[in-house]
Amino acid sequence: MTDLHRLSVRELTEGLAAAKFSSRELTEHYLKRIEKIDARVQSYVTVTAEQALAEADAADALRKAGGATVLTGVPIAHKDIFCTHGIKTTAGSKMLDNFISPYDATVVAKGKVAGLVTLGKVNMDEFAMGSTSESSYFGATANPWALDHVPGGSSGGSAAAVAADLAPFATGTDTGGSIRQPASFCGLTGLKPTYGRVSRFGMIAYASSLDQGGPMARSAEDCAYLMNVMAGHDAKDSTSVEKNVDDYVANLNGTSVKGLRIGIPKQYFNTAGLDADVKARVEESLKKLEEMGATLVEIDLNMTESYVPTYYLIAPAEASSNLSRFDGVRYGYRAENPVDLMDLYKRSRSEGFGKEVQQRILIGTYALSAGYYDAYYVKAQKVRRLIQQDFLKAFETVDVIAAPSAPTTAYRIGANLSQVEMYLGDIYTIAVNLAGLPAINAPVGFDKDSLPVGLQLIGNYWSESQLLSVVHQYQQATDWHTKRAAIAEENA
Repeated sequence: MTDLHRLSVRELTEGLAAAKFSSRELTEHYLKRIEKIDARVQSYVTVTAEQALAEADAADALRKAGGATVLTGVPIAHKDIFCTHGIKTTAGSKMLDNFISPYDATVVAKGKVAGLVTLGKVNMDEFAMGSTSESSYFGATANPWALDHVPGGSSGGSAAAVAADLAPFATGTDTGGSIRQPASFCGLTGLKPTYGRVSRFGMIAYASSLDQGGPMARSAEDCAYLMNVMAGHDAKDSTSVEKNVDDYVANLNGTSVKGLRIGIPKQYFNTAGLDADVKARVEESLKKLEEMGATLVEIDLNMTESYVPTYYLIAPAEASSNLSRFDGVRYGYRAENPVDLMDLYKRSRSEGFGKEVQQRILIGTYALSAGYYDAYYVKAQKVRRLIQQDFLKAFETVDVIAAPSAPTTAYRIGANLSQVEMYLGDIYTIAVNLAGLPAINAPVGFDKDSLPVGLQLIGNYWSESQLLSVVHQYQQATDWHTKRAAIAEENA
């Protein structure tokens, strides 16, 4: 039983159903791996070993009683942005280092109903603001493929935990690429669903009109299992859409690649910062899809140059509003011995928030301030609509749109990218959030330094099944998703 971590989610469900191993044995296996390996990766902020074993025992009892679901007893890691009852939920920040959530986020609650076993909470960029997971108050997480490189962000802990085989799958959130980019950097599959498909209730807010939760795993099939749990309407979330949920696992072969029209935006492939190896691997994957019967169609996305300035006005503005609740009064970090209320506010926020979060709050507050609101925020919202219309026009002639997930492979830890360099790294992902579209990353090879490269497929609204199906069929014809970092091959 030393290789349980090498099994796919489907194989885990089949093994549990056939009593080849118990949920307790499986959970103990992952906990041993975390204990042995995670000191080098630092993907977990909190490991909930005692609770996990209790949940595993309950799952085993439920299976014996005949009341199990498909996923009952399968372990999972949650990004530390999802509130979990009785467990510390930090959002990677000193501000919430002492916050024990009194309730479960809907995504977590749904996981419990499905019988998933929570291994713990994984690291992330502070309040999901960043692309490297280095802004976390708890320190940087390492990329399992190269421990001196970042795993991406903000869901870097989720990506690293799965890539190191410290969890079969994990929840992530995506505000501007925070599922797709770390999935690309760590050689995983990661899905950002349509805005409103997955409940945001209990997910600590960064930018409310952009945030969306989604699954991260090795394959499209593994992601489909988790999407079956995560997706669906939630009355507690006013932005959650009441729409029928597909059976994503049953639909994995539901879209034929033969005849699929894949849009190739010429602006995306002529970007100055696009690494040659990344471009080559993505083009090779598109050629493979073409061999499988897809048709490549060159398209124009004319608003490309507007993506970064639009996103970095809207997202910080919403962050400024959302993070105003952390004032040292109600919950979270509180400065010691304040001389008056203003001192309490100022020091609690300056001591509790890290540099990147403070910068984004300042930008957002400025954009929303009197005299600048119309010039910046309102104008950015108008451009956002044009970006959405640009995509909708493209979908009149193509079924999906292909792009790199990131212009480069993983950065070195401590590379100290400038703000502009870091923000331009989001060039291929942020428009999807501005438009509210679904998109998926699939691993498609490696660069000259053996770092993973990802292909991004963008779909029209509510096309998660189609995206998962296309990637699943690509993964049946290739083996990039089966490749493992050396650290993942270690036995506990």
